[in-house]
Amino acid sequence: MTNHQSPNSKSVVILGAGAWGTALAKLAAINGHQVHLWSRQESLSLETVLENAQIVLSAISMKGVRDVASMVKSFPVCPQTIFVSATKGLEPQTTYTPSQIWQATFPDSPVVVLSGPNLSQEIAQELPAATVVASKNTNAAQTVQLVFSSSRFRVYTNPDPVGVELGGTLKNVMAIAAGVCDGLHLGTNAKAALVTRGLTEMVRIGNCLGAKTETFYGLSGLGDLLATCNSPLSRNYQVGYQLANGKTLQGVLANLPGTAEGVNTCRVLMEIAQQQSIAMPITEQVYRLLEGEVTPKQALDQLMLRDIKPEFDNFSTEQMW
Repeated sequence: MTNHQSPNSKSVVILGAGAWGTALAKLAAINGHQVHLWSRQESLSLETVLENAQIVLSAISMKGVRDVASMVKSFPVCPQTIFVSATKGLEPQTTYTPSQIWQATFPDSPVVVLSGPNLSQEIAQELPAATVVASKNTNAAQTVQLVFSSSRFRVYTNPDPVGVELGGTLKNVMAIAAGVCDGLHLGTNAKAALVTRGLTEMVRIGNCLGAKTETFYGLSGLGDLLATCNSPLSRNYQVGYQLANGKTLQGVLANLPGTAEGVNTCRVLMEIAQQQSIAMPITEQVYRLLEGEVTPKQALDQLMLRDIKPEFDNFSTEQMW
């Protein structure tokens, strides 16, 4: 997938030819970069695609990240190659984020996280959107920023990759809850309360995992949360919505196009919460719903009947539901 090449053209490899990978490939190609879109079904070998790659962007589902990273490692890759992770999720066995897997596989290479309110169908239609690229390596983030920025896709840089990545990961659990809220027709007041308290919960978890609070009030946190909790295009929202309408989780997932990462993420988060004693009331009820322990209505009652308390604990930024 190559458009007219610009003088500053980069060789970009996109791993994963789903809706998200394809949308990102199109953005880079429109900017004049040499783009190769690869999937496991691709006839072109991974070794051939990776030859001279300057940017390798992973847009594969969470469950495939470690395998594909190992495959990439088995071929010669330039030490200056920038790895970009556009996957949202947590690895069950290690609780690693996708970028942590890439960084562990390529410890000496720059790794960048790309995340934001980016529903791939809208980006494919060339509707306006914005995203964030985050890395400890400022130059790497700026390089990726230039590759994907356009008049339809505004790209910001951020020095907090953990926060940017967790924002995109944690909001998927809240999107399941938002889908339940709409599926039960609970109204705008309930939805606003849920999303606001969901953001509080995301900040609390994020802080425990090393993320900066302010990152969650940006595009990759609040921005992505609003997009995913309010759009029927969101797979995670659809999970909650259909569960609220009496479907089984197995039935919902079987008919879903692509992966709803929030289902797996929720399970991993519960492990983290128990290990580190983090209060996560919304995540806990979503988990219980997904496990079939409660109905959507019972999950709601559990949240509404919690002990009453101040919104802000001792006027600090630490908020509790």
